[in-house]
Formats: sequence, structure tokens, C-alpha cells
Amino acid sequence: MSANSDLHERRAAAFTRGIGAMLPIYIERGRNAELWDADGKRYVDFAGGIAVVNSGHVHPKVAAAVQRQLEAFTHTCLMITPYRVAVELAERLNAILPGPTPKKTLLVTTGAEAIENAIKIARAHTGRPGVIAFGGGFHGRTYMAMALTGKVMPYKLGFGPFPGDVYHVPFPIEYHGVSVDATFEAIEQLFKYDLEPARVAAIVVEPVLGEGGFYIAPPEFIQRLRGLCNQYGIVMIADEIQTGFGRTGRMFAMEHYGVEADLTTMAKSLAGGFPLAAVVGKASIMDAPTPGGLGGTYAGSPIACAAALAVLDVMREENLPERANHIGQLVTKRLRALQPAFECIGEVRALGGMIAVELVKGGDAPGPDAELTKALVQRAAVNGLILLSCGVYGNVIRFLMPLTADDAIVAEGLDIFERSLRELAVA
Repeated sequence: MSANSDLHERRAAAFTRGIGAMLPIYIERGRNAELWDADGKRYVDFAGGIAVVNSGHVHPKVAAAVQRQLEAFTHTCLMITPYRVAVELAERLNAILPGPTPKKTLLVTTGAEAIENAIKIARAHTGRPGVIAFGGGFHGRTYMAMALTGKVMPYKLGFGPFPGDVYHVPFPIEYHGVSVDATFEAIEQLFKYDLEPARVAAIVVEPVLGEGGFYIAPPEFIQRLRGLCNQYGIVMIADEIQTGFGRTGRMFAMEHYGVEADLTTMAKSLAGGFPLAAVVGKASIMDAPTPGGLGGTYAGSPIACAAALAVLDVMREENLPERANHIGQLVTKRLRALQPAFECIGEVRALGGMIAVELVKGGDAPGPDAELTKALVQRAAVNGLILLSCGVYGNVIRFLMPLTADDAIVAEGLDIFERSLRELAVA
């Protein structure tokens, strides 16, 4: 029996079935955009731990920063005896978040925790209960985060009831015939039938849907949403957990829109693989909760904060946002060149290095091909490439390779992608 097979059997016996395992491979080592499994097989990594290692696996500067902090101390609790690395990180996050308004930061541990706290802050600031989110959005697996998430299977199935005063409207997706006007008509209907604007604390939006399919918000949509929030005194929360830290070609995706959110949630690539998340926003809103109302035992781990400071240095020194644009151009050019040969490639889309290909039957948007998508993820792994799927219909392949991946590795991964697709097309 191979080491992978042995571990897979042991995993099935040890873990709850509720924790999925997309691939039956067990990683022993990673460097930059490459992984090696328990049997010694090498893979090109186009998943990046779900956009967590934009700065690459085990970046030397991040590893060195973690080692220095590990030798100093590992935990004291930020709420009890604070420490320098957390203060320095908060200062830097406040400085880099787009928009002219003074900012403040809350450090927590996970993206879902950041979302939960953003809602708490918005409700404390406005004194209102209602929250609006969008179909296809993903915001986490805790109860408020699940309530905000606009996808039932598998995230909500069997887990209800969910917190109240959460409402969903369609996200504008031109490819599927949902216009910006249609989204705002849905909001107007919501205001007429279910929820008066004066009861809305916040609107939560991903500038690019993550789990929902990598659909890019049109500029008009984000700008009109900002106007709506201004009109009714609603807190605009930008969920940048997957889009943040250089992935879209800017440090934050909201920079593409010329709009300042009131609160921004971030996690994933913030600390290069160490558990860390944050809510950063306008100081007057962030200060709404009373002292002691926010926090957590592991919130703002000193090791994760040290890693995050190093990640920010790497982002700047290696110009990773611009690198994301270059990778996006390389990948989309190659994918679009494949479209004439593969009717199943319905649409290729990207914002910087946040890249997706939508697989359909007969070349039609209404015919999502979830079966092909699932098979492609598995075949690519056999051929040495880690891919991720996403989308409300499970028919989107997303590309989230580390932004530190060089052109040769990107090309190798695309070669494997094309070969895998060809093998399935003739199977």
C-alpha cells in the first residue's frame, strides 16, 4: 500500500466525514509553487491553499520572521499583555487599506471570525439588525457567516435555523443574464416587501465572488452600492478574504473601483499560511463596540503577526500585485487560445491573478458541466497539477497559484491542464 493510500484510510477512520478531502494525496513538503506528497510525487500548485500562499510556500523571509518570533515567545494573549508585532501590523494595515478616512484594526484568527465581528461592529455602530448579502457569496462556516453565504450545498445543508435579519439579492453576473439594474431592482423589492432601509446595518459584498465562481463585480455595481449605503446610512463591508493581498493586481480589489468601503475583512494570504484574519475600517465605525466587546484568546497570534509583517514586505519588495497582473495575462491568453478547440470552455475571466474558466455543455452558459469539472480536478492531480473548482453550479475551475510562481512553472501547469482536458475530451 502506498503512503498516500495508508494515510487516506487512517484519515477516514479518524476524521468526521463532514470534513471533505478533494484529493487522496498527503503533502509532505512545499516550496514556492511546488508540492511533494507522501509517495514523493511532485505537483504544480495552482490552488495555493485556497489563495492562502500568495507569497509562496515557505517563503524564506516569512519563515525567518516566524523563527525569530518563535524564539522570543509564542503566546501571551493580545487582550492581556499586548506585543509589538501586533501593533506594527495594525499600523501597516491601517496605512495600506485604500481610502482617505482614518482606519483602525481588529485582529482575529479566521475569515469567518472576521465576518462575524464586522457584523457586530456594524450593528453596534448603526443600532440596526438587518444585513444584506448576495447570492453565490461565501463568507464562512460559523452561523452568522453561513447565514450570509448564498449557497446551500454543502455549506448550509442540515445546519439550520440560521440567524435572522439576513437577506439575499442576486449578484450581477452578465454571463448568466443578471444585470446591475436587475440587482438593484431586487434590492428595491426587498425594501418594499421585507426590510425597510432604516433597519439595515450592513451590506456585505465580495468584489469578486470567490466560492461563487470568480465573477467580477462590474464597476457600476460597486459604485452604486456605495451610493445606496451613503443614502441610507448603511455600513458597506467589503469581504476581501480571497481577493486581498495582491491577488487581483492591486493590494485590495476595491482599489479597482475607486470606492472606499466602511469595513474590510481580510484573512487567507494575510499571514502566508498562518492563521490570522482582520477587520480594518473607518475608525469612527470600528470604535463603536464597548471595550471588551471584541477579542479572542488566539486573536492576533504573535507568530502569525510576525509572518504577516514579512508577507507585507515580500508583497512590496517583489511587487506581487504587478506579478498577479502578469500571471493573469499569461494564463488567460493560453486559456482563450484553447476555446476554439474545446466547446466546453464557456468563458474565461480574470481580475489580475484571480482567474477562472467556466465549463459548460454545448458551449452554452445555461448548461453548466459540473461532471467534467470534477473529473478535470481529479485527472489534473493524476497528471501532477493541483486545481480547485468553485461556482454555485460546481462548473468553474479557478486558478490561484502563488504569485511568486515563475513563468516556467505557470507554463508547466497550463501544459498539464491542457493535457488533462484533452484526455477527458476523448475519453
